[in-house]
Amino acid sequence: MALKVAIVGRPNVGKSTLFNRLVGKRLALVDDRPGVTRDRRYADGNIGDMDLTLIDTAGYEDVTDDSLESRMREQTELALEDGDVILFMMDAREGVTSLDQIFAVRLRHQNKPVILLANKSESRESGGGVGEAYALGFGEPVAISAEHGEGMADLYAALVIASADIFIEEVDEPDKPIRIAIIGRPNAGKSTLINRLIGEDRLLTGPEAGITRDSISVDWEYEGQNIRLVDTAGMRRKARVQEKLEKLSVADTIRAITFAEVVVLVMDKDNAFDVQDLQLADLVEREGRALVYVAAKWDLEEEPQAKMAELKTLAETKLPQLKGSEFVALSAHSGRGVERLMPAVLKAHATWSVKVKTKDLNDWLSAATQRHPPPAVDGKRIKTKYMAQTKARPPTFVLFASRGGALPEHYIRYLSNSLRESFDLPGVPIRLTVKGGSENPYASGGAKSGPERYKGDAKTAPRKVRKADKAEALSNLPGKALEQKKTRVAKPRVIGAVKNSASKKAGSSVAIQKGARGGARQVSRSGRVRTGQKHVPKK
Repeated sequence: MALKVAIVGRPNVGKSTLFNRLVGKRLALVDDRPGVTRDRRYADGNIGDMDLTLIDTAGYEDVTDDSLESRMREQTELALEDGDVILFMMDAREGVTSLDQIFAVRLRHQNKPVILLANKSESRESGGGVGEAYALGFGEPVAISAEHGEGMADLYAALVIASADIFIEEVDEPDKPIRIAIIGRPNAGKSTLINRLIGEDRLLTGPEAGITRDSISVDWEYEGQNIRLVDTAGMRRKARVQEKLEKLSVADTIRAITFAEVVVLVMDKDNAFDVQDLQLADLVEREGRALVYVAAKWDLEEEPQAKMAELKTLAETKLPQLKGSEFVALSAHSGRGVERLMPAVLKAHATWSVKVKTKDLNDWLSAATQRHPPPAVDGKRIKTKYMAQTKARPPTFVLFASRGGALPEHYIRYLSNSLRESFDLPGVPIRLTVKGGSENPYASGGAKSGPERYKGDAKTAPRKVRKADKAEALSNLPGKALEQKKTRVAKPRVIGAVKNSASKKAGSSVAIQKGARGGARQVSRSGRVRTGQKHVPKK
């Protein structure tokens, strides 16, 4: 097990920047304005040869009322209790402030090693702030720059000294968890649902819309199965997203959908399947993830059965590509119906991971094509050959057919829907690719076509080839030679003999050519050669 390190301090001193530096990637949102981070975030990182479990926290505020800042302070207090070593960060440019001194008094009551970090120490202006840090009473401050990576060697040495007396228990590597992303519009109850599932106030909640900004991962175990729940920021319509911070939150949500295995779409029961909900569901389908619908705030519904039937009809009508997806109605606030969510998620995950035998697929393909044969395109019937599943998650199939590129889109949809019904794959995005298998390998450009034959100037070359070569050679001549070539008069052909005809038209003549054996062959005016014998009348 790695050393747990909590990074704390007042707002806008660079806690999330140091968190991203030690993790090795940009997990936490970073902005110039204070108060960007609100929930505490866990991630694995390292410095040197030391493995760490890092805890990013919200900026410490000296507030004890019911405001959002007070709830953020409670999250920071929980991080202090959970960490083994505390990194107390202050801004070296601004020096020690009154809030730093209040927080330092709070940390002295914590019986844990505290390392004082003077961040933003890359410039000369920070020298005075580093000197003031001694007054906080935590010994010599470590001057670092989280943005530029300066002072990391000094931080490593301080961590080695602080963790010398801490026993780190070795535990086995846990099994790979099922990644579940909770998405929806702002103020739909996503964070409240996760808190109800895990049984603790892990995430920041409240009546305000848009509290969650980062995508927060929460590891949990359900009936022996490791689960990783990812709480995401609410997504509004693209036209309404104007601020830079909200754009970063939306990008973080889309990234969470991409890396999830099952996506739970939380909707308000009164405004379910609005335009934004439909766009989110379509995004999940395009990413190839399993989907579970959740109708939240169900404890306020007066006619639950009629409302459920209406919502299921809307789902099948507006999202036919996800027909049969699991639908759960619950109330995260009261806990009503929450116990039905995880069985539905595990069922969707099992369907998403299904693998079908090739023999069963081809038996189904034979029956499906007999029931509804492929249409004829350009007067030719398309013949299906065989089918196979190339991968799962999501189920992906490849169909080989003659002239597969000409198979109409409506017939591909028919095969996909028949696949879903025959193999019991409800609510799972199916990928079906059609490939043609009738290409001639010996044709020009094929796999076995071989090198191209030299056509050159040989007499056996086709007439078109020789004519094209002659025209190309003529075009390469210089200007004067080209004019002489074009104005050159063709020589008359030599004819073997000419004799006057005894026909009615005087002055007409026909050409006589020599035959193969030296004899004369008579040629008519139309150019035909008279080779047959003259008609002899019967006696």
